[in-house]
Amino acid sequence: PVHDWARVQAGTWHDFHVAWIAELRLSLNDGLLPASYYAQAEQLIGPMGPDVLAPQSLDPVLPEAGTASGGLALATTPPKIQRVAGTEAGRYTAKQRSLVIRHASGDRVVALIELVSPGNKAGAGALRSFVEKAVGAIQRGYHLLIVDLFPPGVRDPDGIPDAIWEDLCGEKVGLPETAATLSAFNAGPTTELYLDGTAPGRELIEMPLFLDPWTYINVPLERTYMGAYRGVPNKWKQILQAPA
Repeated sequence: PVHDWARVQAGTWHDFHVAWIAELRLSLNDGLLPASYYAQAEQLIGPMGPDVLAPQSLDPVLPEAGTASGGLALATTPPKIQRVAGTEAGRYTAKQRSLVIRHASGDRVVALIELVSPGNKAGAGALRSFVEKAVGAIQRGYHLLIVDLFPPGVRDPDGIPDAIWEDLCGEKVGLPETAATLSAFNAGPTTELYLDGTAPGRELIEMPLFLDPWTYINVPLERTYMGAYRGVPNKWKQILQAPA
């Protein structure tokens, strides 16, 4: 189950972050992604940074419906996560890796998985940068899966997904019942947000990762989280697993 990572140092979370990205990469490339897609960990200049958000048209050429063979069709098998909105409209942060999903044809970026770190909320500038780059990714047609296991603070009182959505279309969605958030953005012609919450002690649910506006796969967050957690040093496990 999810642990309270605010109990340990930022470096400990960074170490786990790297391991979790590796587990997700292994799972995606080991048959979860359709054959024409691949995932790799990329160290960007800041989360979702310039390597991915290179200057290009803000009106990307969208693939035709059904081209992502091997995924789940949104029209016939909607995600179990509630669609909550739709619109037509620190120190370790610099070392942070994102998981970038690319299509083998031209190695074009189609989606990003981002694990939020404390550094992304450490200051108003850091949070603003994260939100702006997330909005920029969506506007370029990149689908996002954002996992934030840290509760909101004074800079994101309604959570990071709410901050992104408000910046994107001027509307608020608020927090789910629990403070930590799991959010999937479908960056199609109608941008959609699928949002759920989690908390320490809960199992992580599978979350949709869109490959095109009509097709997605379910990402096994719990299995990959526990795979990465196996390697956490016992010193930190004792702190993370201690009673509240």
